[in-house]
Amino acid sequence: MDLQLKPLSRFCYESIVRETLREDLGRGFDLTTDAIIPPTARCTARIISRAEGVLAGVEVANSVFSFLSSEITVSAENMDGASIGSGETISRIEGPAHAVLSGERTALNLLGHLSGVASLTQRFVEQVAETQAKVVCTRKTTPMLRVLEKYAVRCGGGMNHRFGLDDGVLIKENHIAVAGGISKALELARASVGHTVLIEVEVEELSQLEEAVTGGADAVLLDNMDSITLRRGVELVEGRVVTEASGGITLANVAEVAETGVDLISVGALTHSAPALDLSLLAEDLS
Repeated sequence: MDLQLKPLSRFCYESIVRETLREDLGRGFDLTTDAIIPPTARCTARIISRAEGVLAGVEVANSVFSFLSSEITVSAENMDGASIGSGETISRIEGPAHAVLSGERTALNLLGHLSGVASLTQRFVEQVAETQAKVVCTRKTTPMLRVLEKYAVRCGGGMNHRFGLDDGVLIKENHIAVAGGISKALELARASVGHTVLIEVEVEELSQLEEAVTGGADAVLLDNMDSITLRRGVELVEGRVVTEASGGITLANVAEVAETGVDLISVGALTHSAPALDLSLLAEDLS
């Protein structure tokens, strides 16, 4: 686990867990478990991985069971940021069987999705390991899960771009068009935001670079450029501002993009296209 990885505070995910449980339990019923399992039955269970990957959301998933019963005991054998192999145990759960079985799908959905994000992120990070480039995520996240998905990116060794529209300025093509140009958009933005707020400008042509840099941008986003153009863009910037490559980044080309010398590579696929890590919950010792 990355020593710099800070665990999520419970208040960051408590409401999400409540709503996902509400979605699955509806009016509070689990018709199958209620019909088959005696209300006093207890069991132990393990969450195991069916594939190799990187974990994210272990405590989030574990909290599902404690929301359903105060008698549940959950212990994690592997934590967020850990690389895990197929067949390894992630968590052990003990307590009322109704809480264990009713929480199974919600817990696995959250843990599998977040671990999938972390696992895909790690693959991208590994591809650029020999360069100075950092892999960052975007705002292309699942509605209401952004804080968890961005945390999962950090679990996989990536970094976060802005969390929302309120914590950074990113001047894009439509802002530039409406404002009347890059310089005007930068002037308006700088006059409006506080001195601690960074301003980034998206450029689609190298001819826009100098205007963005001299106009006061802190960073430039080089949008949908091939590697030759990216390399030339980095040369033109000459280290004066942070450079970010974005658009069409895949595992097949991310190393080539990184070798152009850009500082950041933003990848929407980390959150919007990551396949879930295959997990299972195995119940044992029903009593």
